[in-house]
Amino acid sequence: MVVYMSKSHQFNCTHRASYTYGLIKLAHRLHSLAIPVSTPSSNFDKNQSLNALWKSGGVDEARQVFDNMPERDEFAWNTMVAAYASTGRLAEAKQLFEETPKKGSITWSSLISGYCRYGLENEALQLFWQMRHEGHKPSQFTLGSLLRMCSTKGLLSRGEQVHAHAVKTQFDSNVFVVTGLVDMYAKCRCLPEAEYLFELMKFHERNHVTWTAMITGYSQNGDQLGAIKCFRDMRAVGVESNQYTFPSVLTACSAISDCWFGAQVHGCIVRGGFGTNVFVESALVDMYAKCGDLNSARRALETMEIDDVISWNSMIVGCVRQGFEEEALLLFKKMHERSMQFDDFTLPSILNSFACMKDEKNAKVVHSLVVKSGFECYKPVSNALVDMYAKQGDMGCALQVFNSMTEKDVISWTSLVTGYAHNGSHEDALRLFCEMKFSGIDPDQIVIASILSSSAELTVLEFGQQVHANLTKSGLGSSLSVDNSLVTMYAKCGCIEDASRVFNFMQFRNVITWTALVVGYAQNGKAKYSLQFYEEMIASGTKPDFVTFIGLLFACSHAGLVEHARQYFQSMVHDYGITPCPEHYACMIDLLGRSGKMKEAEELLNEMVVEPDATVWKALLAACRVHRNIELAERAAKALFELDPQDAIPYIMLSNIYSAACKWEDAARIRRLMKSRGVCKEPGRSWIEMNSKVHTFMSEDRSHSSTDEIYSKIDEVIIVIKEAGYVPDMNFALHDINEEAKELGLIYHSEKLAVAFGLLFVPQGVPIRIYKNLRIRNKAPGARKVASLNCDNCTKRVLLPDTHMSHGLIPSCPRSARSEDCQSFTSSWERTASTTLKKVCYTVHSIVLRLEKQERGGNQSSKGSVTAGKHTYLDGSMGIKKAHGLRTHGGL
Repeated sequence: MVVYMSKSHQFNCTHRASYTYGLIKLAHRLHSLAIPVSTPSSNFDKNQSLNALWKSGGVDEARQVFDNMPERDEFAWNTMVAAYASTGRLAEAKQLFEETPKKGSITWSSLISGYCRYGLENEALQLFWQMRHEGHKPSQFTLGSLLRMCSTKGLLSRGEQVHAHAVKTQFDSNVFVVTGLVDMYAKCRCLPEAEYLFELMKFHERNHVTWTAMITGYSQNGDQLGAIKCFRDMRAVGVESNQYTFPSVLTACSAISDCWFGAQVHGCIVRGGFGTNVFVESALVDMYAKCGDLNSARRALETMEIDDVISWNSMIVGCVRQGFEEEALLLFKKMHERSMQFDDFTLPSILNSFACMKDEKNAKVVHSLVVKSGFECYKPVSNALVDMYAKQGDMGCALQVFNSMTEKDVISWTSLVTGYAHNGSHEDALRLFCEMKFSGIDPDQIVIASILSSSAELTVLEFGQQVHANLTKSGLGSSLSVDNSLVTMYAKCGCIEDASRVFNFMQFRNVITWTALVVGYAQNGKAKYSLQFYEEMIASGTKPDFVTFIGLLFACSHAGLVEHARQYFQSMVHDYGITPCPEHYACMIDLLGRSGKMKEAEELLNEMVVEPDATVWKALLAACRVHRNIELAERAAKALFELDPQDAIPYIMLSNIYSAACKWEDAARIRRLMKSRGVCKEPGRSWIEMNSKVHTFMSEDRSHSSTDEIYSKIDEVIIVIKEAGYVPDMNFALHDINEEAKELGLIYHSEKLAVAFGLLFVPQGVPIRIYKNLRIRNKAPGARKVASLNCDNCTKRVLLPDTHMSHGLIPSCPRSARSEDCQSFTSSWERTASTTLKKVCYTVHSIVLRLEKQERGGNQSSKGSVTAGKHTYLDGSMGIKKAHGLRTHGGL
């Protein structure tokens, strides 16, 4: 039985069925059944059915209708080309395009639009130029598709070419095309061009799309105030905003933390009926969270009808930034309970919260979840894992995650290098930095600041200088953090002039910058400059912090400025409201002890507003050693034994105090106690860096390959200074042995071995920089007699940084001709350096004069063969080798 239907009923049935994709095949079947065998339907009905099918997603069904059409007009061909192109089936679209018997502008535009939609700029533009070549005129929709692609992919030059064509074909006055141009220029970061085109448009031509494009352009180009002003102007002329306008202006509010204006925009959203739009709601949550209004953000999140992962991510990030890590974890737990699919933006924030909380157990649980969900291969997640473990101090897990990454970027390397630096593994930080350079990754300012800090801690000046040089060559530019690290590095390595030079070239300075030089001058024995620099800091309007006062008190301590220290201590409390910490008390007690005011030092200890720590007790113990106050020394040592039984320093100091008082049995008892508790003393070492090699020496060390030359040089030095009146001070030979053995122990100390090596192999005019792992011993009388020798022809300067400060050991000048700076260096050094070493350095000029000819002849043949012996050496690569706890670092 044949069922006949009217044409209108036939079309309506097919049209209604096409609204649901699940009924597409049924619609196609009804369509075929509804056509009488003996009555051919018109092309209009066929075309309408074809158009309805592909717009409902039934491209294959539409192709069946297309293939069954006895005659295909231009509309049918264009419809099928558009159907394939819009759904991404571009190969089929191109094939059908080639088969089209008559290609019109719509045919060309349909295929071009498909290529543009899927980002194939080369194919789209090639087809565009081919279209023009064959004489077809592009429409406003053709140009609009091309401009959308250029704006999405940032193809400025291509967009300018399309703009030029629009001007030639007089499409530059078309509202649709101009709106596309405004959007393209704004997204390609050419905001002035976008503003110019926008201003050329008449007021009635600017629709909500044009205004939205301009607001979005301002927001994305960092002109947040411009975006807000543009939104106000849009409202003033009566143009209604939509769901695309509000997210852009809310983003601008969040960028400048303008919560007040954002709340007004929220009111516009509610009045406009966009309060249930998921994109607008997500932007609201993000705005409130970034502005720090977590309560409003939480309310906005709770009113959402749909659980949107982007909104939850914004809330979690806001909680982490505000320090509410536990609430962020609670939100993550709720996401998991609601079966929400977290993404690679959720996990980094959660891992960052674990890094702040130091919750290692739950961190590993989330790590397991990351592995199970397959997000470990996502670079942002892996980087967050490395950063989390590094901040928790678990560098083993951090390194394991880092090594498992197939692709590492600058963030991956920075997280690991910075982690090693912050956890005190500075040698590993330098080694990884070298590997980073070798792998072709250019460092950023964060890792450079960290590596400069590590160079400062290790006092590897040459390495820090290479990092500085590479930074300058790279053109990366500096930052406040990098500049501060440079100042600190040069100051800690004894190059206070270079630190000051970096400071003078800085455009911006903060309290860290000023403090770095205040402390730097103090550590380099220039107490007067430190105090003067502090006055300049106050005059500049910079408010000091607690670290600044530590530097000031340290300077006063080593310069013996008791009254100045008291004034600064009082000013810190009363003028700046800073509560003294143990470090401040330690500096004051050290100063009072050096000045012989032991009773006052003990009173200050008893009046402390905080519990004294090891730093305070060590300062008191050191003062007791100078003034041989055994009773107070025993009290300080007892407190130190309780605080840290495994710290060797109090055992050694108390034993030395007993030895200095000839209480050999008590000294031996402390040594036995130390041994029974398994406490090991760190051997004293001195090292010198030359030509990317580190040469390490211990007391009476004969392992260096140039041992014979070094010991010969020491013997020559001793002869010269004994002729000048030097007598070894046996107060520092704290062993119950004969006088000759004591003298040998002093003569062949590690510092003197390093100085002798420097005199032999460091070129003339280059400072001899010797580094120590322990503090230089205190002064003893008798140095001033040798210090008065003439140094007019001496060209070598010895710098000796230890764990506390850098001692400038300069050749002595005649007292009448000394510069103020020379006197400051000499005076500071005489208060802190070893007596024997002072005398060696003060007579460098005599050695140079007497042995100049011999040195030049010997150095020519030996400089090229200097090695680090068995201690620490470089194998020519970037690898770092360890020996006796020290390491060397190659060049960059």
